[in-house]
Amino acid sequence: MIHAKKGQGRLAALILAAGQGTRMESSIPKVLHHVGGRPMLYYILRIANALKPGAIGVVVGHESDEVKRRTLEMAKSVGFNRPIQFILQKRPLGSGDAVVESLPFLKKFKTAVVMCGDTPLLTYESIYNLTLTHEQLKGQATLFTARLPNPKGYGRIVRGALGEVQRIVEESVASSKELGISEVNSGAYCFEVESLVSGLRGIAKKGPKKEHFLTDVMEAIRAKGGRIHAYTSSNGEEIQGVNNRAQLSAAERVLNKRMLERLMLSGVTIRDPLSTHVDADVEIGQDTVIYPGTILRGKTKIGRMCRIGPFTHIEDTQIGNECEVRFSYVLSSRLLEKTSVGPFAHIRPESNIGPRARIGNFTEVKASRVGFGSKVNHLSYIGDADIAEDVNIGAGTITCNYDGKAKHKTEIGAKAFVGSNVNLIAPVKVGRGAKIAAGSTVTEDVPDEALAIARARQVNKT
Repeated sequence: MIHAKKGQGRLAALILAAGQGTRMESSIPKVLHHVGGRPMLYYILRIANALKPGAIGVVVGHESDEVKRRTLEMAKSVGFNRPIQFILQKRPLGSGDAVVESLPFLKKFKTAVVMCGDTPLLTYESIYNLTLTHEQLKGQATLFTARLPNPKGYGRIVRGALGEVQRIVEESVASSKELGISEVNSGAYCFEVESLVSGLRGIAKKGPKKEHFLTDVMEAIRAKGGRIHAYTSSNGEEIQGVNNRAQLSAAERVLNKRMLERLMLSGVTIRDPLSTHVDADVEIGQDTVIYPGTILRGKTKIGRMCRIGPFTHIEDTQIGNECEVRFSYVLSSRLLEKTSVGPFAHIRPESNIGPRARIGNFTEVKASRVGFGSKVNHLSYIGDADIAEDVNIGAGTITCNYDGKAKHKTEIGAKAFVGSNVNLIAPVKVGRGAKIAAGSTVTEDVPDEALAIARARQVNKT
């Protein structure tokens, strides 16, 4: 990798994340829009950290305080071990100006990698190869480029007769010959900082906003005898930036495709990749089958030999081995080994179910524990409850946990049997081995092994 001169830091990573992103038509800063369950900026931060730089600089501008806060949250959530320095771009005057504002940070280093925060499809492998090419060819700047069948909207790479990079020409000012060039600029670069500083002094402001464009630095570097090289990606899709919602959706599809391919190669069966969505942080064990229409979000972790779906939404949930979840919604909960959920069940946050438990059709569980081998098979609501092992909850049972002001707990002991259409008025305890007759409304604790009958005597009138 890149070596520094004595007294200089080896490598800096600079991420440009100051733009408002007006074409997103959003109050949210562009780099904080989510792709694959994470803000776009996350993917670039992760690449920057993996390069093992001396420090990471993040240029902020629009909604700078929010971007800073979220950046630090992202770094903490994945244990980044590199210092992050924020650079404020006071006015939105282009990428060149953003780098000018960053010079006090960059001058501490010999070499700098510059990336855009709105390019979430970039891969570490490509940026690593960019830095490796820069070191091997010993130039002053190295561009990351790609060849696209339809290069519309991108700056073109103009090369000389010997293949050397001469300049980047923006599409709006390109000649007809230059418009025919298929090699385009990605917006990621590797610079020798000394040459970058010198080149920035030689570029002029352009356009109605009098902006500095970083692409103009290349000609300034060449004019002073510097050499410009390029590393060309074999996969053009990774250079795609996100400037509007349509491009955001396109990036989502690419990341999802990558994630599904990685899972399938690791031993997971995806029945229909076109209808399955999996966020970037999801983990799935071998021999699990994911059926069509399934959405797995957040930090969901699924064990081995599970059956998930069809048409199931699971988010921030831990699922043990050999579980089954069908036609259901599960959020921020735990399902232990060999637990079955659904169809049409709703598992709300802070629920802990199993092992070998059964949550059946049209049942809702919220902030409750359902113990080993217990069953809540039909049309029930279990809220703020602690259900021990081998309990049977009959159809239509409700834990009445809310009195209009506060939530109260229901406790049901091991091997208890709760008949159908029972109302448990919390706070209440049902003892070990107790039985509750169908149709009862229970307002008092039921002792161990007792039979509770809490209903009016039947009267037949003619």
